[in-house]
Amino acid sequence: MIIVDDDPLIVQSLRTILEARGAVQVVGTSTEGSTAADLYATSRPDIALLDIRMPHTSGLEAAERILGGDPDARVVFLTTFADDDYIVRALALGARGYLIKQDVATLEGALHAVMDGQIVMGAEVSGRVGALAGRSLEGGSALAGSLTEREREVAELIAEGLDNREIAAALYLSEGTVRNHISAILQKCGLRNRTQIAIAWWR
Repeated sequence: MIIVDDDPLIVQSLRTILEARGAVQVVGTSTEGSTAADLYATSRPDIALLDIRMPHTSGLEAAERILGGDPDARVVFLTTFADDDYIVRALALGARGYLIKQDVATLEGALHAVMDGQIVMGAEVSGRVGALAGRSLEGGSALAGSLTEREREVAELIAEGLDNREIAAALYLSEGTVRNHISAILQKCGLRNRTQIAIAWWR
């Protein structure tokens, strides 16, 4: 993975914490958002861990460049800011996670969850997403009318953060069938990835 944060002390601390048990390998770091896309292209990491607010080039701009070059990139934001605008913009871009730096103790587990295909959010962020949604899981208005009943069920479970294996178990389907439903949802709604499905559901 790569770490990009404008505070060198945070970069080094995160690297030390994540590599301490040998479960995560940091292949590159930077303190400049402007270099994040090049660093990603050069090192091809499994995950890009980015700060949101950085001078000159923000984490959001860096993520947009990274995902523009590789739509399947796993971008995770680690920040001190749980602002509504940041959360919506980050997830709409296709980020796989939005975590708060105060939750650093749970970071390693969250990164493994991202590698397993899940969307991860810090406790405070999850609360903000729920508030932004302003509705229960009876929502999904942004997807209404375009999906079959089964596709809506799959979309709802994606919005809850379940991976394909968990969705398959919950709906008594094969993982291949779940993947087919996700492909259909993406095509019908003009979306790029499962994170954007989740955002569309909550809207």
